[in-house]
Amino acid sequence: MQTPTIILSIAGSDPSGGAGIQADIKTISALGGYAAAAITAITVQNTRGVTSVDYLPGPLVAAQTEAVLGDLHPAAVKIGMTGRADIIVNLAACLSKYPDTPVVLDPVMLSSSGHPLMEPNATEALRTELFPRCRLVTPNLNEASFLLGKNLHTLQDMEQAATELSQHYGCAFLLKGGHLEGDRMTDVLFDEQTHHFSSARINTSNLHGTGCTLSSAIATFLGQGNSLPEAVRLAKAYMDKTIKAASQWEIGSGYGPLCHFPPNLKL
Repeated sequence: MQTPTIILSIAGSDPSGGAGIQADIKTISALGGYAAAAITAITVQNTRGVTSVDYLPGPLVAAQTEAVLGDLHPAAVKIGMTGRADIIVNLAACLSKYPDTPVVLDPVMLSSSGHPLMEPNATEALRTELFPRCRLVTPNLNEASFLLGKNLHTLQDMEQAATELSQHYGCAFLLKGGHLEGDRMTDVLFDEQTHHFSSARINTSNLHGTGCTLSSAIATFLGQGNSLPEAVRLAKAYMDKTIKAASQWEIGSGYGPLCHFPPNLKL
């Protein structure tokens, strides 16, 4: 008998299939894991953006999470949209019972179209309740700037910010550099030391769900026994393939999704 690597995604639902739980399940499955899911919110969105969000009660989110953790014993957990303080507090209490399970948190605060995805009082709960419980937090530049209270413009800014955030919250931080200008994109990981992950920029608007996909891929590779830097490296290689394959797609009239099952997936 064999047990596949089980990864739990805790995130919101995207009816267009490009982000959130749907992207997470596709990613985990594509990388050979078994995907379990706990829903935090129902969104109304498509490739053009998010128009509405309805959050589930915090105890219900925690109950879903406990049902999976207590029975399936996932090798890693990915958390995406949390949105409300009561969800965050209940999740943190649940996860505290499983201290050996690594958690990768994508701190979803704004949609790519600028729609708020987190209530004002939830940010402090995220900082105090969930960050210290995480193995890795993966903010983009806007989110990292918000957390630090200052704008980040350069690679040096990113390096300093990743270090500051990691030392303050006691977990690793991966700052995503996709919003910086240039032909190459560099993400910066600080996990006791600094690591750079660079790739060529791909000219495409099909980038819906990139943050969800990256964090789910990292969680999957962590769950499969890789070190954190190696998990990030493999996840970045997977991302390149999903974006390249999706650049040939036309789905929706806005920012299209990634191709989570690209051809020639071997990394």
